[in-house]
Amino acid sequence: MNPIAQELNNIINGSNPHIFEMLSNMGKALFFPKGILSQSAEAKQYAFKINATIGIAKEGNSVLSLPSVTKYIKDIDPDDYLSYAPSFGVMDLRKKWKSAIYKKNPSLKNKKISLPVVTSGITHGISILSDMWVDSNDVIVLPDMMWGNYNMSFCIRNSARIVNYKAYDDQLTRFNVESFEQVIREQAKENDKIVTVLNFPHNPSGYSLSVAEADKVASILIDVARQGTNVVAACDDAYFGLFFEEETSKESIFSKLTGADKRLVAVKLDGATKEDYVWGFRTGFITYGICGDDPYSVHNNDDNVLEALEKKTAGCIRGNISNASHLSQTILLKSMDDMNYDAYKQEKFELIKSRALKMKEVLKDPKFKDAFDIYPFNSGYFMCIRLKDVNAEQLRLHLLENYGTGLIALGEKNIRVAFSCLEESDVEILFDIILKGINDLRQG
Repeated sequence: MNPIAQELNNIINGSNPHIFEMLSNMGKALFFPKGILSQSAEAKQYAFKINATIGIAKEGNSVLSLPSVTKYIKDIDPDDYLSYAPSFGVMDLRKKWKSAIYKKNPSLKNKKISLPVVTSGITHGISILSDMWVDSNDVIVLPDMMWGNYNMSFCIRNSARIVNYKAYDDQLTRFNVESFEQVIREQAKENDKIVTVLNFPHNPSGYSLSVAEADKVASILIDVARQGTNVVAACDDAYFGLFFEEETSKESIFSKLTGADKRLVAVKLDGATKEDYVWGFRTGFITYGICGDDPYSVHNNDDNVLEALEKKTAGCIRGNISNASHLSQTILLKSMDDMNYDAYKQEKFELIKSRALKMKEVLKDPKFKDAFDIYPFNSGYFMCIRLKDVNAEQLRLHLLENYGTGLIALGEKNIRVAFSCLEESDVEILFDIILKGINDLRQG
């Protein structure tokens, strides 16, 4: 094993052997190389005459650039977007995002978390999670309604096993916390380690937990850890902040899990993609919350463990994509520094919220009751319906071919609707078309 990786492992194992146990074989082997990167850093600091270490082209004192590129980006210095970003991400952005996590999750006060490492979007973050924490045949506990890319990241890439719980009760009135608890406890009895992904607001149903539900989910995972099973709890917070109802929990479950038990590692996967409406930027973050040494001890080693996890994460990125887009990170940082940033975000939040509430209003009409059931939704971009007696894929194709209307079919009975991209004026029209399509298929 590389001596740098061994050094990082010693730091982690020395503070909390359970965290070390939870790392995958790849996670244990990962490290951030010194080599060329450290030599270049030393040269940048001390090479006052000539620096021939940098793996980019320079012209004078600036990065070499093409006017056909730079003419489109007027207010940013080319050195701030054409050069490579660090594999960890731009430091000022990492600090800014960490500060924002604390602001958006007040329950994290006085809890230690890592400095977020920048990923190329949350999908990339999930693949990093899989590489670092998932081995072949490991169990991933997920709802029966889930984002399809989880299968690609966990099963196809790393040969894990997905075990599903029922996301909702049969009447589609609430999150099925009983099924979640049953599956979590069953898998905890059968395995030394379990991994679960908590995706709220949920894709595809658009549901976020109530405060009571979030407390219950967290307490189940904490109890399982205290009973002796290692737990990796990943919080896929892709749609974080888009909460439209008062009783909805407004914080990530990450804040409830961080520091809860030495056998529990909390991983926060979030990003600007949906929170800041910059889908093409591909800027995400991965952040760790742990319980290492005695938090009240003067010899507490948590900072060193968190830094070791950051280095392993950056090493994984270094060997994968090298680094995320410098331009995207620079623009995002400038946006977050804008004095009107919060006001701009609130304006767009209200727009998305108005579409979700309009959909709830339209769906109160009893004419839809015989055609489909409605999954609970209160957040995010999407909502789902469960068809009563027609096939989802047949309906999707029928609506596309005969009404020029596009929807997503999920399995045999479910249809996903993205209210995020609908004008309010289109909501009622859309569901009238869906009802027409259902009646068409019923009549043969």
